[in-house]
Amino acid sequence: MSTPASLSRVDGEEKRSYVRSMFTAIAPRYDLLNHLLSLGIDRRWRRRAVEELRWQTAPEGTYLDLCAGTLDLAAELARRPGFRGRVVGADFAVPMLRLGVAKAQRMAPVGADALELPFASGTFGGCLVGFGVRNLANLEAGISEIARVLRPGSRLIVLEFATPTFRPFRWLYLWYFRRVLPLIGRMVSKHTSAYSYLPASVDQFPPPQQFRDLLTARGFADVAIQPLTLGVAVLYAGTRV
Repeated sequence: MSTPASLSRVDGEEKRSYVRSMFTAIAPRYDLLNHLLSLGIDRRWRRRAVEELRWQTAPEGTYLDLCAGTLDLAAELARRPGFRGRVVGADFAVPMLRLGVAKAQRMAPVGADALELPFASGTFGGCLVGFGVRNLANLEAGISEIARVLRPGSRLIVLEFATPTFRPFRWLYLWYFRRVLPLIGRMVSKHTSAYSYLPASVDQFPPPQQFRDLLTARGFADVAIQPLTLGVAVLYAGTRV
């Protein structure tokens, strides 16, 4: 199992090791490529995710940004006027966290694996995950761990890539996503496989209705599916039971 495509289809330590080393390697160019390859639309998606968190009901609370990367989502929340709480940004690729710590106050980066979070049960009043759940070595176990560290009634907001269903746009998008994006990503990041792994991992991620069912089965209620930008991304919003 040596290709990005095969890694996206399996659980286990090999995928975990690959993902950690990949994100560590591309960390210096990660933000640049996010904004470049999405034409800046990723910023709008993150703003929408923070709005759906409904943090205003507990502005002094403690929130989790899981698979936090360079802390873009954490910073989006931490910079909101009226927010007086704390955002814990957890990721097992520590170099990514180091690059994001200066983006805002009220953030606490923590090196941690999403499958083994070093937090007590019921610690957080809400959780954001931006484009990270598809990288988990065990998706079901990861969602269960999120449910464990959230208090009942807390919101979970997940941003994840998807494949558009509108046929003319779908064809154009898949050509860009599978052909152009990996080429640009390889040129800018200097990593040979990271931006081939991205479309492969999206292809293998459960479709929206199936992922919603998984969230429901793992402790979340009233899970809503919100397609973004013609279905390029999906925002999932649920409440911890």
